[in-house]
Parts: sequence; structure tokens; C-alpha cells
Amino acid sequence: MEQTMRWYGPKDPVTLSDIRQAGATGIVTALHEIPNGEIWSVEEIQKRKGLIEDAGLRWSVVESVPVHEFIKRRSGNFQELIENYKKTIINLASEDINIICYNFMPILDWIRTELDHELPNGARTLNFEMKALAAFDCFILRRKGAMESYPPGIIKKAESYYANLDTKGIEKLKRTILDNLPGAEVGYTLDEFQQALDNYQNIDRAILERNLHLFLNEVLPVAEENNAFMAIHPDDPPYPILGLPRIMSTTADIGRILSENNSPNNGITFCTGSLGVRKDNDLVQIVKDYGDHIHFVHLRSTKRDEEGNFYEACHLEGDVPMYKVVKELLQLQEKRKKQLPMRPDHGQQILNDLSSKTNPGYPGIGRLKGLAELRGLMHGILNQNN
Repeated sequence: MEQTMRWYGPKDPVTLSDIRQAGATGIVTALHEIPNGEIWSVEEIQKRKGLIEDAGLRWSVVESVPVHEFIKRRSGNFQELIENYKKTIINLASEDINIICYNFMPILDWIRTELDHELPNGARTLNFEMKALAAFDCFILRRKGAMESYPPGIIKKAESYYANLDTKGIEKLKRTILDNLPGAEVGYTLDEFQQALDNYQNIDRAILERNLHLFLNEVLPVAEENNAFMAIHPDDPPYPILGLPRIMSTTADIGRILSENNSPNNGITFCTGSLGVRKDNDLVQIVKDYGDHIHFVHLRSTKRDEEGNFYEACHLEGDVPMYKVVKELLQLQEKRKKQLPMRPDHGQQILNDLSSKTNPGYPGIGRLKGLAELRGLMHGILNQNN
């Protein structure tokens, strides 16, 4: 697979030189400075592409072209925003950048409740705890209906968790959930977030599914005409949160999205971390069943429990059967005669990462370790009979 790393542009503390030294050949990035819904001009795309190529790398995948909330809700000037999205696809394709990762998660992109969870070996990692989310939802945000959204056992744990938070701890939990995370384009105050939730009060799962279908109805013909491939990212975490519907969490969701908009240019970002949080998602079977529609691969592993809690494990540990998954992906790649772009998704903070400024989940050394492990795994699989 093509080895890539995510880069957040010129302000990313992990530089293009760092990424090249890690052994990657491709870059996954976006024009994060352009507000959601605006057209990415050819000039701005060329400028970013030039920086990448001057560093000896190539812009392999766009992650992401954000889908505006008005499009997800089909409100406001959503039709104008869809037209802008089409123009961005055309402009990217004109520069031979033709894999576009996106998601259809309402309001929040991926969410965690702790960004610096310390492991026994001293490394730090991203962590999600249901009791912490419930504490935020029920006792900080105080969302209407929040108490009915969680099992009684979780509510009891959330009460105890919240009772032990001081003012600093409450503020840290708020900021962890509401502030910009890499990939998200906006942050919220508590009041702004409640208003954003209120905007979705009449949008259930069925309506959000329909809105995605209608969005793809419009953008896929443009993608087909321009040899561009849309790759939807799974929900993270892959279950409803804060009263918001989720529509890309399970194997059945993948099947629905691909069948309702049947096109070779309609596909998925196969994220083993997001999908692997659910025990009922058979990752190897997903590759077997939907491999022709996998346009981009995120390899990471999580360690989950029965309550829905999980943390980011090392890439070859956790609950993801990484050997079996990578072996199946390599067989898929051979069958398709087309190299799949892959990146090590997320990474633990280790060594100098612990004292360096990094984007949450995207430290330099932790991801280098993950890429090296995955590279070694691929090498072993490909050469096991030699």
C-alpha cells in the first residue's frame, strides 16, 4: 500500500521533512484555512500541492473536504453549498488529486473525552469514556433528555465522576469535547453547541440518511466525470452521541450507502479504528464484501470494553486483527492492480512527543512508530513464502 501521513498544513508542528524521514511517500491533507462551504480555488490547491512536491512528496488524498451543516440538514443555502462542493471536486481533480475523504457526522467530527490518557508505560493516548461523556451531557451541558440517553449504570458512574471534578477538571472536559480537534473546522462555546444541537432536533436517522443520499445524488455524477472518488469516513465513535443520529457506523450502513448510490466512485474510507470500536463489525469481512469501494485506508487499533469505552492502542495491539486485515487488503490490492493509499491513523505520544506541541492524535514519533510497525507487517506478509 502507498504509505502516507496526515499533514495539517504549514502550521503543523510535524513538518513535511519529518514525514519524509518517517518513510512516507504521500501526504493526506486539506485546505483547513478555507471556511466550510467555500470553493477551493485551483490557485490555492496548486500552492499547497507545490509545497508538498517541493518536499519530495505527493498529495495523495484530500482529508477532508468538509460537508457543511446546512447540507447535512438541507437548510439555509444548502443548494449553493452543494454547487460549491462540486466545483471543489472539479478543481482538485484538475490537479490529479482525486481521492476525497469526507464524513457526514452531525456537528462534531471525531470525539474523545481525554486527549492525554497516560498508559502504564508512560505513553499518552486518546481515550473515550462513556461516563465522562454522560457527565458532560447530563451535568455540564444539561441537554434535555440526556438522562434518558444512558443506562442507569452509566448515569451512576457519571454522577460519581462529575462529583470528583474540580473547576479545572470541568473546564478541561468541556474544552476536550467542544474545541477544535484535527479535522474539525469549528469550535463551540457551550451555548453555541446547544444551539447547534437544537438545529438537529427534528432530524432523525432516517432524515440524515436521506440527506446523505440526496447529497451523493448531486456530487457523484461530477466525481464520475472527473475521475474523482468519494470516500466516506465512518462515525467516530460508531454509535449515537449527545442525541445526534449516526448513519455510517456498521457493516449494514456501508451496504446501504453503497447500494443507494450505486457508483464505482462512491466508496469508503476503511478506518479500522472507528469500525473496530464495535465488536459486531467484522473488519476482514468488510474488506471481502466491499473491497472494490475502499478508496482510502486508515490503520489504527483501539482497545474497547462492553460499555463502549475505548482508547487508542498501539497499531499492532488492541482489538483490531491487524495481521488479518492487512493481509486481506494486500490481496485486494493485488486483485485490483491498483495501489491503495494507507496512513497510520492516530498515534500515541512517546519520547519527545511528550514534551512537544502536537495536534491531538497526530504526534510525529508516535505515528512514525505506527508506520514502521505497519510497514514491517506488510513486508512480512508479502515475503512470507520467500
